[in-house]
Amino acid sequence: MDNASVTQRNRALQTEWYGEPLGERFRRLLGRLTLSQAQLADVLGLSAPMVSQLMTGARAKISNPAVLARLAVLDELAADPGFLARPPQERAAELARLAAEPLSATGSGSGTLANTTTATHAIRSDQGAVTPRADPVAAVQALLRAVATAGELEDAARLLDAAHPGLAEVLRVYGTMRTSDARAHYERNVGQ
Repeated sequence: MDNASVTQRNRALQTEWYGEPLGERFRRLLGRLTLSQAQLADVLGLSAPMVSQLMTGARAKISNPAVLARLAVLDELAADPGFLARPPQERAAELARLAAEPLSATGSGSGTLANTTTATHAIRSDQGAVTPRADPVAAVQALLRAVATAGELEDAARLLDAAHPGLAEVLRVYGTMRTSDARAHYERNVGQ
């Protein structure tokens, strides 16, 4: 298989697994959070070459579910007008705190969310203190995507459709769709 075919296949896999090619997702984060590619790599807990390979489609998969959870946190921050309105120094400090959180190594093929603290992010209270807030959407997405591919989750959802349509919907929304879709589902069903 030539390089162009590998890249095309990897981007298709990324779309299946993550809802879109990682290059598009990473570029959106770079622009909205005003980060360099090296800074994004640092916050995610990946090497800069790995981020580059994921962006170009030279590699398809993020293997560490803790990195996926951290990516979901960055997606949330990039979509938060309150975070984006903060002075650049405050945003940089918060991203540095996120980058400083340890990423636990996952056992090969363990299929578990190794570090649930990466599914949290800092929010500013009315008094200005920064406190962690759990992000259940990111945690559920990371867990589902760590144990199965989007195709496997879709197959499981099809098996559940007739008897348990609500569970089938959860598998589809949190396992195969974009974070914004999962967040909207969560808001409709659970609320803040």
